[in-house]
Amino acid sequence: MEQRIEQGRGGAIEGGPDAGSGVSIVACVLNEERHIAEAVAHALSQDYPGPLELVIALGPSSDRTDELVAELARSDQRVRGVRNPSPTGATPAGLNAAIAASRYPVIVRMDGHALLPPDYVRVAVATLCRTGADVVGGIMAAEGQTAFERAVARAMTSRLGVGGASFHTGGEEGPALTVYLGAFRRSALRRVGGYDEAFLRAQDWEMNLRIRRTGGVVWFTPAMRVSYRPRSSIRGLARQYFHYGRWRRVVMRRNPGTMSLRYLAPPLMLLAVTAGLLAGLAGVLPALILPAGYLLAVIAGAVVEGRDLPVGVWIQLPLAVATMHVSWAAGFLTSPRRLARDRQRGRAGLTSQRRSEQPSGGMQRKAEEEGVADLRPTTRTQRCATRPARSRR
Repeated sequence: MEQRIEQGRGGAIEGGPDAGSGVSIVACVLNEERHIAEAVAHALSQDYPGPLELVIALGPSSDRTDELVAELARSDQRVRGVRNPSPTGATPAGLNAAIAASRYPVIVRMDGHALLPPDYVRVAVATLCRTGADVVGGIMAAEGQTAFERAVARAMTSRLGVGGASFHTGGEEGPALTVYLGAFRRSALRRVGGYDEAFLRAQDWEMNLRIRRTGGVVWFTPAMRVSYRPRSSIRGLARQYFHYGRWRRVVMRRNPGTMSLRYLAPPLMLLAVTAGLLAGLAGVLPALILPAGYLLAVIAGAVVEGRDLPVGVWIQLPLAVATMHVSWAAGFLTSPRRLARDRQRGRAGLTSQRRSEQPSGGMQRKAEEEGVADLRPTTRTQRCATRPARSRR
């Protein structure tokens, strides 16, 4: 990771967001031709009073994504594209590249499927300042356009589909285990070394875990609400949730204390349903109550969760929910142990790289003289909040 993840310009917050601390919005995109123009337009339409830039890590896309970003950069000098160093377009590598190329002390993450509301950056900076947290984030408000996307959106914002995760379903403001996307103090990213590039999925959860373990606070606020475009096909949704489950298992292997019933429920369900089907096919008919019970539970839940949806959307809600459950569970159960080993090697490589890139004392003094600043309050005039007591949600 380059030294510029260590540095950031634009001034520290002095008393609140009106001080105009610079903000860098970063994104990693791959094959986002359908959504990228809309996502960039929302990012640039912020009502934030301070300096703002948008750095997008690109490629290797097979559609017109790179071309569209180049056009957007030509039309607005706040937009810059950088090359994702990963040959497969892996998200954490792209985010690290975008952060390294960014300039300001506040880092706001977005992605090609996310539509930031006009007040998003302003609320994020105000919340960072008010709470003293290292990371703040809000609700992933899935909003579909087609009937299937609308069914997926309802599944992704309901307890039936995703359990009780506050960034999906909402809740009270306060410390959290993780948040959607997130706005970060650059100092927090510097402290933990950025995203672990071995985590092709679950990189947000894993990095927020490291931030919490190094004394930082991750803060959820429902005031930060991001519109999200869900996958448009069963195949795309299944692939997405399969990889979510697979990489969540890696996090749990390396951090056993993060295991919870919410994460174990889908794989236990899939094992029970599969056992019931196999036993039923073998002639043990009472065992069919297991798959039948799950099916009825999903349909009953969909009746409640989708009671206000049009019929064409409602009838697809059970399919969306079951696809998410089964795919996540299958990914979790089939997650190979080599992913954990790959993760450990990747982490070691990043640590070595960061160590070699630490600026010398002279370089650090020069950066300070040039106005490099950190968002964290350090003086009485800069102190706009105290750090909240840590707790786990």
